[in-house]
Amino acid sequence: MTAVSPPPSRLGFAVLVLGQPGLKSSDTRRWQKNPHLKTSLEYLHGVFDYLEKQRITMYRMSSDIAPYVTHPDMPQFHGQVAESTAELDALGRRAREIGLRLSFHPSQYTILNSPDPELNRKSVLDIESQATILDRMGAGPEGVIIVHVGGVYGDKASAMDRWEASYKALPEASKRRLVLENDDISYSAANVLELHRRTGVPCVFDSHHFVCNNLERLDLGETAAKFLKTWPKGVRPKVHVSSPRTQMRELKRRNRKTKKLETVAVPPLWTGHADYADPFAFIDLMKRYPADAEFDIMLESKSKDLALRRLRNDIVRYAPELAGRFGLSADEPPLEEEEIILSEPPPVKETVELP
Repeated sequence: MTAVSPPPSRLGFAVLVLGQPGLKSSDTRRWQKNPHLKTSLEYLHGVFDYLEKQRITMYRMSSDIAPYVTHPDMPQFHGQVAESTAELDALGRRAREIGLRLSFHPSQYTILNSPDPELNRKSVLDIESQATILDRMGAGPEGVIIVHVGGVYGDKASAMDRWEASYKALPEASKRRLVLENDDISYSAANVLELHRRTGVPCVFDSHHFVCNNLERLDLGETAAKFLKTWPKGVRPKVHVSSPRTQMRELKRRNRKTKKLETVAVPPLWTGHADYADPFAFIDLMKRYPADAEFDIMLESKSKDLALRRLRNDIVRYAPELAGRFGLSADEPPLEEEEIILSEPPPVKETVELP
């Protein structure tokens, strides 16, 4: 009997589309304008058309597609998901037609291990809302919600205990979708694997976070393989890949003596994401995974879809032996890459005080 080759690994990106001007990923209007999930879903039809055209088969939706849906002081927005059943079903059918894997990654304010019961309750509602959206879109078990462990709060052991308790108390529909990711500062790959041992939660391996936060000095290849094994049988794991930012940063900071803002140049933070993925590091990483491992890759580069499209060309150019793994062919001409015209330089967003 002839062996059946596994489907190619998907490459995906998060939220914003840069390669086609005018595409919106969510309804960002303020509450006074009555934003709604239905508007976000209309926008996503346009995004999905672009993804199909570019042969991109994995996408992370904005965690804000249902504006204010769990805001405690705005009950007028709490029924959005139920009001959008038909629209969610239609968009879900569209995703299945083009073979699109979807996911969510709630904001940093979705924290399951907070000692504040109200923040914990709000976080549970956020996860429940996003799980319901995926359910009503008919997303399969590969449609996941990725979270970090959260804060340390001065006692990591107790914080991990709280996360375990919160996870076990989640509604089954939420627990079925939730996966846990290692982070770059507080909770290492070793910590996340420990929580998997205690709860069974599947784990997303972020290689960039791993190299930034690996006090246990684990081996990258061995650890990546362990993360893949945390996923249920029949559900393809996903991993996160990005490169560290290397550019010098320009900051606006206030001089304490003169009280004036001044522009200063400081070294990069290695935890920051680069605009594009380093293709040579990516190729090396792929070779560290077991040759028969099946997984999809969420590219967390700041240039979003443009970085993904460039990486596909780089794979064909620099590692044609890996092309088939991603459904690419070394014999095809390079895929088109977009040139983006910037009308003005991006604004400086960081302001710090002199020590």
